[in-house]
This record gives sequence, structure tokens and C-alpha cells, in this order.
Amino acid sequence: MRAIDCLVNVDMGDREPPDWMVRVKEDTFRADDSMFRSRELTELLEEMDREGVERAILLTRLSEPSPRALSFVEKHPERFALGVGGLDLLRPVPTLRELGAFVRDLPTAYAIIGPSFWGDGLYPPSDAVYYPLYAKCCELDLPLCLNTGIPGPPLPGEAQHPMHLDRVCIRFPELRLCMAHGADPWWETAIRLMLKYANLRLMTSAWSPRRLPDALIHFLNTRGQERILFASDSPVLSMGRCASEAADLDLRPGVLDRYLYSNAESFFFTPSPAERLAGG
Repeated sequence: MRAIDCLVNVDMGDREPPDWMVRVKEDTFRADDSMFRSRELTELLEEMDREGVERAILLTRLSEPSPRALSFVEKHPERFALGVGGLDLLRPVPTLRELGAFVRDLPTAYAIIGPSFWGDGLYPPSDAVYYPLYAKCCELDLPLCLNTGIPGPPLPGEAQHPMHLDRVCIRFPELRLCMAHGADPWWETAIRLMLKYANLRLMTSAWSPRRLPDALIHFLNTRGQERILFASDSPVLSMGRCASEAADLDLRPGVLDRYLYSNAESFFFTPSPAERLAGG
């Protein structure tokens, strides 16, 4: 079994967690303090080898890149790439200049933003404030992940309704767009949107595979075999738990490999970040 883990945190212990993250730990996941651990390179590589994870995408921020994540990528570019968040869409010109420079300098698999987590949750993805980012991602051929579903912390959730992506996919058909963190409780809407739009995917980050709804498993087994991507959001959920539970899903032959590996390979790594930069 091989896998690409599309969302991994390595530096959660390097800074004080915000109050909303503490609430997520205690109220949503009922986790202990290990959820806020930072990872050492050797430890992470050993876990990846044990679980068959060939590559991992490490989350970092545009304004404050994680020295830990950057060092992991520098030492093992064949095993790691970056997902970059912390985008200030209210300052689009300097932010997108920084994003372009970041992508030029570092192996970046995608940009990511959570509509509930900035701007007081007032800006859904259909708002024009996102349009410069969408255009920049199309220019860079950079996939974009957008959180969908009601967020775990006590933050406004309406902005993360997947129906907001309907207009986005119509207006930006060139944009490689991925719903992150599932789409609960709007799974059926997310599935219908993926049936409509060829450029739309869904990542199961921070979702235990055994708790994924039957509708999504059916979609994964049928018309959505190339649309669903595996991610743990480690250490929120461990790679081992997610990989083991994924292996136990009732999937048709070949579907598990697509879910764990091939879909991420084609969506986030084909062409590779370096090839995108070179115009390949």
C-alpha cells in the first residue's frame, strides 16, 4: 500500500495555539496535548515509511513560513512539498506578489485558505475578494484548497458551504480546486458539485476514514474514483490511524490506490511544482 498524505502539520508545538484550536482539541477531537506536538524529521520519516506514505505535504504560512517545515523540504525534497496558507486577501497585491515569489523559490503543492478563519467569516469563496487569488493560481497553475463544511471551532460556518464554489467553478474553469476537511454536513452538495465540474476535488483531511459518510464512499467507488484525496491533518489524526482505516474501507479493486496515492499525484504533483514554474 502506498500513500501521499496531502496535509501534515509539523510545527504545532512551535507556537502558542490560538483559542479556537484549543476548542477544537477539547470539543471536537477530545484529544490530549499530543495534538500540539511538533515533529522531528527522523520521527516523521520513520512513521511515513512504516505507513507506506511516500510523500507528505507540509502546511506553512505565507507571512511566517515555518522554519521546521522549510528544513524538512530542503533536506528531503523527494518526500515533502509545501501547502501555503495565511493569505491576506484584503491586501491582494502584496499578498499575491509574495505568493508568486514563494512558489518560485519553494516546492509548493498548493495554496490553502479557510473562509471561516479570516475576515470574521464574512467572505464566502464566491465573493470577489477571492478573485485575484483565483486568477493568480490559474496563472501559476497552482492548485487551491478551500475549507468546506462547518468548522470545528466556534466560528461562523456559512462561508464554508460548498455551494459557494458553484459560481467559482463556472467563472474559473481553469482553476484546480480542492475542498479541504470534507464537507460536513453538506456532503451531498459537494458530491453534486464534483459531478458538475471536472476541476473540483475533495480532500478528507481531519476526517477518520471510518467516519466518512456512505454517500461519499459510494461516490468514491463509482463516478468519483478520481475525485477524493487522502490526508490525515497529522497530528490532529495520526497517519497510522487514517491509513489503517482507509485500508479497511469497502472499496472496489484499484480504488484504494487512487484514494491514497494516484489522485493526489495527478492533482497536486502533475506537473511537478518545478515543472509548473518552468512552464512545463
